[in-house]
Amino acid sequence: MARLCTLLFLLALATACRAQTLGFSLADGRSRVRIPIEINSNLVVVPLVLNNQLPLKFILDTGVRTTILTEKTFSDILNLSYSRRYTISGPGGEKLVDAYVTNNVSLDLPGVRGAGHAMLVLEQDYLELRNYLGTDVHGILGYELFSRFIVQIDYEKKELMLMLPERFRPRKRFRQLPIAVQDTKPYVTATVQMTDTTRVTTKLLVDSGASHGLMLDPQSNPALIPPQKHINSIIGRGLGGIITGQIGRIKGINLGGYQIDDVIVSFPDPNSYIDSLKISRTVARNGSVGGELLSRFTIIFDFPREKFYLKSNSSIRKKFHYSLSGITVKAKGARLRKFEITDIRPGSSADIAGVQAGDSIVAVNGLPAGELDLNSINGYLNSRPGKRIVLDLERAGKKITKRFFLEDQI
Repeated sequence: MARLCTLLFLLALATACRAQTLGFSLADGRSRVRIPIEINSNLVVVPLVLNNQLPLKFILDTGVRTTILTEKTFSDILNLSYSRRYTISGPGGEKLVDAYVTNNVSLDLPGVRGAGHAMLVLEQDYLELRNYLGTDVHGILGYELFSRFIVQIDYEKKELMLMLPERFRPRKRFRQLPIAVQDTKPYVTATVQMTDTTRVTTKLLVDSGASHGLMLDPQSNPALIPPQKHINSIIGRGLGGIITGQIGRIKGINLGGYQIDDVIVSFPDPNSYIDSLKISRTVARNGSVGGELLSRFTIIFDFPREKFYLKSNSSIRKKFHYSLSGITVKAKGARLRKFEITDIRPGSSADIAGVQAGDSIVAVNGLPAGELDLNSINGYLNSRPGKRIVLDLERAGKKITKRFFLEDQI
C-alpha cells in the first residue's frame, strides 16, 4: 500500500501514458453545449453518467487533477476492475480511507462524451459530500474537463457552458486577466488589502471546489496574518482531514479590476492538514479564491490560452458573513431530511444559548425540519445579524427548545 503522494504521481503518469484514448468531445459536431447545474454551498454540481449506465452528480472542481468517485459502492455496481489499491493517510500517518484506481471509464455529461478516463475511487464516503451539502453528490470532476474546453460558469442562471477553444471569442463585457496553469491547476495574481496601509500582491489558486471566499496562508508571507478581531473555527474539510484556523475580515481584494470590500478570509493553522489533492509540492502560492467570491461573477476558464474572464452579477455587492449562528449541520437519512448538529463554535450565540453538538433539529422557527432541506436550514441559521432563531431540538430522547439571535462576531 502506498501513500497519497505516490498515488497522485501514478495517476498523473497513467493519464499521460493514455492520452491517445482519454478525452472529452461534444456530441453531434456541436461547438458548444449548455448544461443546467445546481449550486450548493457555492459549489457547482453537474449531472454525469458513469459508464453509460449510472446517473450521478459530481462537483466541478478546478483544484483537482483526477476524477474522484467518493464511494466504492457505485463502481462495484458496475463491476469495474481496479488496477491498484492505496491508503490515504492523515497527519501522523493514521489511515483515513482506502482508495482504488480504475481505468478506461466513460464520463458523460449532457451533450458531452468522455471516454478512456482514469478514476480514483474511495472505499467509503469519507468526505460525506451528500451529508454536508444536503443533496446527492457522488464525486468530483476536475482538470480533464477544463483542459479540453472553454468552461463558462453562470452562478446566477445556474448554467454551465462548454465551448471548443478554436471557436471561442472573448466577450466584450467580460474583464480578462491572465492565469498560470501549473500542475493542472489555475493560479491568478490579485492584490489583497489587509489594512488601510498594507497591500500584498498574492498568487492564488482559483478553486471552484471550495466553498470559502478567500483563504490566505500566513506562512507564505508575514504580511498575511489574521486581523486582530478574528474567531477560531473549523474552516474546511478535505481528504487530509479537518482544517482548522482563524476567520477574519480584511479591507478587500482587487480581482481583475473588481474591488471587493470587507471580505471574510480563512487563515489555516500552521499544523492544520490541508487537502492533499489540492496541494502542489512544486507550485508556491499564498492562498486560494473559492466559491463565495467566484459566485458573485459569471466566470470563464480558458486553460489552453491561460486566460480567465469575469463579469459581475447581482451578488457583487452582497455582504460577507460567516456562520452567524456558529452551528454546523449535517443531513442524514436516505432522504437527507434528518439534521444533526455536528459542531458548535465556542462563544457563538448558539453555544451561549445551550445548543450542543449531537442535538437533532426538529423544527426551525416553527417549521418542521422534515419539510426543509439542508440548504433551507443553513439559510435560516445564516440569514442576517440580529434575526431571532427558535430551534426545537431532540437531545437524548427529550425535546427541548433553544432561542438566540444571529450574530456577526467578525
